[in-house]
Amino acid sequence: MDMKKRIHLELRNRTPSDVQELVLDNCRSNEGKMEGITEEFENLELLSLINVGLINVSNIPKLGKLKKLELSDNRISGGLEVLAERLVNLTHLNLSGNKFKDISTLEPLKKLPILKSLDLFNCEVTNLGDYRESIFKLLPQLTYLDGYDIEDCEASDSDEGFG
Repeated sequence: MDMKKRIHLELRNRTPSDVQELVLDNCRSNEGKMEGITEEFENLELLSLINVGLINVSNIPKLGKLKKLELSDNRISGGLEVLAERLVNLTHLNLSGNKFKDISTLEPLKKLPILKSLDLFNCEVTNLGDYRESIFKLLPQLTYLDGYDIEDCEASDSDEGFG
């Protein structure tokens, strides 16, 4: 099913501004881009786009209330600047299973002041020798990286949870 059709189904006769959570996992993106998600989803707090074939996030709209963005198992390798510009209240970002190779591609996330949880499991960047240390240094606002804090303590469900 393509993304626009799935959004139509998920709305279930609601307006986009009524929607707080939108889960579009496993549907098809058009040419590796998001479609059908607009600024009309102004109250969206959770957006899940797992395994939808995304190559980039350049056309994500401004979603001022979005707190949690799930982008795992796509083909994204950079272009995160738009997240910092358009998702200012993001606290949880899951980029697991994408194509990030270098710490530098994650640098735009410095501009997300309240980002507290970042997941990069199964990304090439995690193979770098000083990966965890480098990410916590780059992003001092983070509490959790791949589900663990800087002391290697696992996140509790309440910390990892939504809200």
